[in-house]
Amino acid sequence: MPLSYLTRIAQTPAPTFEEEGRARLIAETWSGLGYAVSRDEVGNVLTRITPPGTEGRPALLLAAHLDTVFPMSTDVTVRAERTRLVGPGVGDNSASLSVVTALLRDLRGREGMLRRPLWVAANVGEEGLGDLRGAKHLLAAHARDLGAFIAVDGYLGVAVTRAVGVRRYRARYVGPGGHSWGDQAPSALHALGLAIARLYALHLPHSPRTTLNVGTASGGTSVNTIAGSAELLLDLRSLDQSALAELDSRAQNALNSAARDAGVTLKLDRVGDRPGGDLHAGPLLDLAQIAAREGRIDLRLASSSTDANAAVIHGLPAIALGVYRGGNAHREDEWVQPGSLDAGLSFLRRVVELYQRQPLA
Repeated sequence: MPLSYLTRIAQTPAPTFEEEGRARLIAETWSGLGYAVSRDEVGNVLTRITPPGTEGRPALLLAAHLDTVFPMSTDVTVRAERTRLVGPGVGDNSASLSVVTALLRDLRGREGMLRRPLWVAANVGEEGLGDLRGAKHLLAAHARDLGAFIAVDGYLGVAVTRAVGVRRYRARYVGPGGHSWGDQAPSALHALGLAIARLYALHLPHSPRTTLNVGTASGGTSVNTIAGSAELLLDLRSLDQSALAELDSRAQNALNSAARDAGVTLKLDRVGDRPGGDLHAGPLLDLAQIAAREGRIDLRLASSSTDANAAVIHGLPAIALGVYRGGNAHREDEWVQPGSLDAGLSFLRRVVELYQRQPLA
């Protein structure tokens, strides 16, 4: 069962940009199951199953991300609490990694059932400022070899069929600084305050849903020092690419006007760009709905930002499917219902089987 892998995966720290330890664990585990495993330039782990007679046919790629939102110093011990397993990252995305690993274990020796190649990846950089770099790299390198992409991520019963576009910026205000009494220099924190107020004053359409969030803000050195630098991280999202582009322009104007009015310099860097739009998920959704009905799972459609976003620019059919039940994602008291992983494994296995049974082009 997938549970046999979960605790070890979850207790191997994997902050975004620091996934190496967990990547090694996954690579060793998959190699131990008898699969040929490769690592690419950005750190993704990949195994490609291509039985005789399937060479040259478009592959189905399953990908579950390695990284979590928690810093390396976080205590990632998994503990049992009544009917739950609790711990930072135990669900997102350790549970998904354990399910795809169990899928590989159960497939061993049965590869002959495959009519098309099956690729399975554990990819880096889905969370935070990772900007989907693992999924983007996989698809940039291999999209021509693929027929479809499934991001294994999220709660069982949720199918993400539309990608929410995301733009992220780091805005850093810089001034000369100085003494709070002896100097009369402009303050970078003054600019930061103006910027935050102006950003939140921007009108956001209710439809298509569009959001703005200042996730972090910091600056200054002491109470009696004029701040020489201050910065914020800005997250912009929309279901519509045109609405996102318009908000992006207005947000940049707000950031620049704050620097101008406060008399400091703005250094603006785009640190995230997740393409949004139609995932062309129809054929994959049909399979997921059949598998869900057979497993007596209520399947709900959702819009979200996942690794599946990376498929948008390639026009590749994609979907994100959840494979566990849990809650409190991105919190240190995140939890997973252990028994749900077997249901998630059965669901994912059935989706793969149905994909393999489709008529060959």
